[in-house]
Amino acid sequence: MFMRQISSIIRRQAMAELRPVVISGPSGAGKSTLLKILFKEYATIFGFSVSHTTRSPRTGEENGKDYHFVSREEMLRGIAAGEFVESAEFSGHLYGTSKAAVQTVLSKNQICILDIDMQGVRNIKKTDWSAIYISIQPPSYKVLEARLKARQTETEEGLRRRLLAAKLDMEFRNRNGKKLTEMN
Repeated sequence: MFMRQISSIIRRQAMAELRPVVISGPSGAGKSTLLKILFKEYATIFGFSVSHTTRSPRTGEENGKDYHFVSREEMLRGIAAGEFVESAEFSGHLYGTSKAAVQTVLSKNQICILDIDMQGVRNIKKTDWSAIYISIQPPSYKVLEARLKARQTETEEGLRRRLLAAKLDMEFRNRNGKKLTEMN
């Protein structure tokens, strides 16, 4: 039901102009899980913009599928050359969405989905992009904390930074966002 509602809203608002859809929310909110379902059920309609990052791949991640893993120097050169729609730094690593990654999806006549953090959202909102913004939030901060701890992919310091970023993200969303049902 939830996926049909999201899909219906996105298709209705994005198809006419192939407007990009920006999905955001704290790490551990469930964005990746929702996106996997969306892409499985609507593979011909939606395409994923693969982001760039300077961090190392985690177990099971593939270059070009999960992220484009690049050096910090390469990423900084691309940002300076205006090759990125948005970029942000988190935990000492750069993340960003290249214009080429978005164009790859649009050239297939698909709605481009971007999965980015709040820094990226703020950067995109400063551009002339006519994007659709959807914020995915966890049921509670406690649930989010349990999810992130269960992943066991972060050091204690990394976990602390992610939880702080999540708290700020959730507070920003509560002050400035709309609920999914308000987007109709």
